[in-house]
Amino acid sequence: MSIRPWVVVEAPDGRGLRRVTVNGGDAGSAWSLRELRALLDRLGHPDVDVEDPASVHWRGGDWTTWPDRPVRRRLTGLVVLAGLLASAALNALVGRPDASGALTFAQRVTGALFVLSALVLLAAALAVPDHWGRRRSSVSGAIVLLGVLITLATDVLLVLLWLDERQYTPYLLAFMPLLCWSVWALRLLLKDRPWRRVPLPRTFATGVFASALLTAVSLAYSTLYQPTVAPMHFALSARFGTARADPRVPFVQVPLTMSVKNTGAYPAYVLIDDYTVYGRTARYTDQGSFSAEQWRKSIDEDGEEEAERHVDRLAFTRISSGRIYEPGTLLESGQEDTREHVFQIPLDAPYDLLYVDLQLTYLRKDRGQIDVEEFRKQRASWRAKNEPPCIAGGCGDRIVYLGAVRHNNNLVNVTRAQHYVLATWSPLDTPAYSISSYHLDGKGIDLAEEKKDLARFGVSTVQAHAEISLAELLKSVTAPRPS
Repeated sequence: MSIRPWVVVEAPDGRGLRRVTVNGGDAGSAWSLRELRALLDRLGHPDVDVEDPASVHWRGGDWTTWPDRPVRRRLTGLVVLAGLLASAALNALVGRPDASGALTFAQRVTGALFVLSALVLLAAALAVPDHWGRRRSSVSGAIVLLGVLITLATDVLLVLLWLDERQYTPYLLAFMPLLCWSVWALRLLLKDRPWRRVPLPRTFATGVFASALLTAVSLAYSTLYQPTVAPMHFALSARFGTARADPRVPFVQVPLTMSVKNTGAYPAYVLIDDYTVYGRTARYTDQGSFSAEQWRKSIDEDGEEEAERHVDRLAFTRISSGRIYEPGTLLESGQEDTREHVFQIPLDAPYDLLYVDLQLTYLRKDRGQIDVEEFRKQRASWRAKNEPPCIAGGCGDRIVYLGAVRHNNNLVNVTRAQHYVLATWSPLDTPAYSISSYHLDGKGIDLAEEKKDLARFGVSTVQAHAEISLAELLKSVTAPRPS
């Protein structure tokens, strides 16, 4: 009858760790012969001869088989730990602005999911020492695997968003290396199959799948669906009041009332607005004509689409021009503002009609946020001698406003270059506006990219028009008597 050894040292696992049992009970594990002797000493067996097969039974090698490479193992664990911590920091930076400050519920949920994923990544980082150590916990490897999968998913998402524009952003130096790291770490963990040590591996897999599905649905709703289901609406109106003669001069004072109301569901920033009053002159004929040739000529020469049989050679003269709002003004949902303006025309003015054009260009606050303090700084193009052409008179004499703008979905911000909103105004021309990644470097603007950026930030222009017959306006006016 053979004597069964009372100390058994199991074969080394893939990392070189060997399990030890004493008298049939789990006694721990050892990376080296030195650790084995220390383990037996703690158990009260300091005199065990490890080379004696009657005392120690070796499986998968003898007392010289210790394949552990401690430097390599610890360095690998350190790299995995650093990657998880970096991913947690990145996800927190991406999600925190939306979780705490996004205007829509969907964007807040998206931000909260990124913050939550950062917490999971921190838990995975805490599990790294155990998984690359003695693995006392059966779920440490699965938690690390979950953290690596989260990093891979979020970095793939960020890279796909970045590929849509391919603009430089400092975050590119984070999520590109982390994507490569996550692929390497995933291959490393798949070889080890840590899910086999989880008590309920199917439940774990189901939880991972459900979390990924909820995250994907939330992101899709936030970035694709939500911006399209909430259109903005503005109500603009303009009307002329009752004219009054000025007894001191041969002029007529004409009041003009303009109203702007945000009837949409979200606030909006005013980029630029303008009102301009025109006086129309025309040539009248008794017979008149209404031919296609003359209509085509009016389109080609004057851009005038309207046509009247007895009216020809329409011309519009600017009488008065101004603005209602300061650029960057925030109009809350339901807010209504009214502006009263009085302009003057001569009693013998040659106009037959007065016409007013009111327009307002806005940026949706649920899409973006403007650095209002910087944007409101007034830059006169004729004084900006050392500025780039977009400011220093490149488009004539204008007042220029320029400020940084960030998207309200921080996923867009971290995958795009910094963008700026530009607005210009002049009483001699129509207002202009632009959103691009340029700043004060004088670089040109890609018109296709500008169009996409304007749509991404929900920039749009609304207009209102009104006209009145000068005869109707002056019917209650009595010419002032000369003194």
